Amino acid sequence: MTAQDHLAILPIVLPLAAGAITLIVDERRLALKAAISLVASVLLVAVGIVLAGLTGDSSVIVYRVGDWAAPFGIVLVVDRLSAAMVLLAAVLGFASLTFSLARWQRAGPRFHTLVQFLLMGVNGAFLTGDLFNLFVFFEVFLTASYALALHGSGEPRVRASLHYITVNLAASLLFLIGVSLIYAAAGTLNMADLARQWREGAVAHRALYETGGAILGIAFLAKAGMWPLCFWLPGAYAAASAPAAALFAVLSKVGVYAILRIGTLFLGADVAASPSPGTPWLVLAGMGTLAYGTLGVLASQNLPRLASYSVLVSSGTLLAAIAIGNAALTGAALYYLVVSAVALSAFFLLVELVDRGRRPGADMLAVTAEAFGAEGDDEDDIGESIQAPTALLGLAFAACAIMMAGLPPLAGFIGKFAMLHALLESETVSITSWTLVALLIVSGFTTIIAMARAGVRRFWASPDASVPHVLVVEFAPVVLLLALCVALTVEAGPLARYLDAAAQALHAPDRYVDGVLSKR
Repeated sequence: MTAQDHLAILPIVLPLAAGAITLIVDERRLALKAAISLVASVLLVAVGIVLAGLTGDSSVIVYRVGDWAAPFGIVLVVDRLSAAMVLLAAVLGFASLTFSLARWQRAGPRFHTLVQFLLMGVNGAFLTGDLFNLFVFFEVFLTASYALALHGSGEPRVRASLHYITVNLAASLLFLIGVSLIYAAAGTLNMADLARQWREGAVAHRALYETGGAILGIAFLAKAGMWPLCFWLPGAYAAASAPAAALFAVLSKVGVYAILRIGTLFLGADVAASPSPGTPWLVLAGMGTLAYGTLGVLASQNLPRLASYSVLVSSGTLLAAIAIGNAALTGAALYYLVVSAVALSAFFLLVELVDRGRRPGADMLAVTAEAFGAEGDDEDDIGESIQAPTALLGLAFAACAIMMAGLPPLAGFIGKFAMLHALLESETVSITSWTLVALLIVSGFTTIIAMARAGVRRFWASPDASVPHVLVVEFAPVVLLLALCVALTVEAGPLARYLDAAAQALHAPDRYVDGVLSKR
């Protein structure tokens, strides 16, 4: 292996090492734990940028764990899509950690350790080339997310988290059953080798293989928040602490990633029972999720619920788009995935700051008094209060509304317009395509209605509301993510071409398969 190949394992090793160190460090030395966690997150962002650059020419980086050749050994694989997802997770992780420095890191034990282990699991899921290790990394980040969902205590958080934990444990059991059936049918769990066997017709027990793929699909769709398996998501995300919810914005995208990766790699569009791109029922399920999320956004009476249902809108859009099986539409959907995850993460962080100035008893989340800025020692606050916080929060709120609704001129509009263009420029524009077009337009319209209504209530119709006490260290991550949204708009062309090439590689995975199996 070359030195370049070793870079593939850094997104896993860095958060693993940081999590282990912060676990050992005494909980009273919080400043040291925060410094270690932030440094690791900055390095992770740098590694993500390097990996994205190295795969820019469609190269595939393969790391053989223990130098065992595939399919007998475990491999990590970096291509355009996995590099982009690692970078996305790293950026959201850095923003969430920075936001937590003001208060949330003190709301419960082992916060930094949990965040690092969650990032390790998410990155491992994006990079692994082995199905069983995909299951392992799923369990790593889910276990960390269970603790983060409960972080800060409070009865609403505990009740919502129990639903979240129960559903995901059931999905994990289905995941393990599906993996077992595929191994029984094909005798391997290496993704590239499974793709090779499927193309060559070498799968001994086709029915068992397809059954395993279908069960895997149910597990992934539950984690992606597909309706009707998404009943747990709005409550869990709305009740979670702000930095945890901002990180959770990428967790549903891991399920979408798994469906897209496995569906295009070794299940294939001709497997009618599988959750692969081109499957009609998955298109309908995605549109159902989009419609359900749209109704939830319109009905939401508080900001945390509005943000949570917006996650379902994003998931439904992505599931419906990738299920059609059009490479151009998949590329547009990947661009939308990136911008929606960044916008949602920024909005989850912003929600706490906006709700902090509401009148007492105005349906606030049940969290610790410390987390919502109760009076305490001034020396515990990091940074200084921002002047005119309400005006700044209002501007940030408006930017999030524009991004989430898909209005011009920001990147949310570009993502939705690219999907609409791909749908209507297809060789065969069916009733399904027109239905998805209508849903995309209606979802944007309802989102701007809901966001405008919420903005009026928070910033114009509450003259007796107190001015929120906002620290620089809390507002800076929101500004960072919104600035990234602007950058994604300005550099939309290069990013769209990068992700379109990633989509083309997904739908023609020969380079991925040959890159893994040639490393013998």
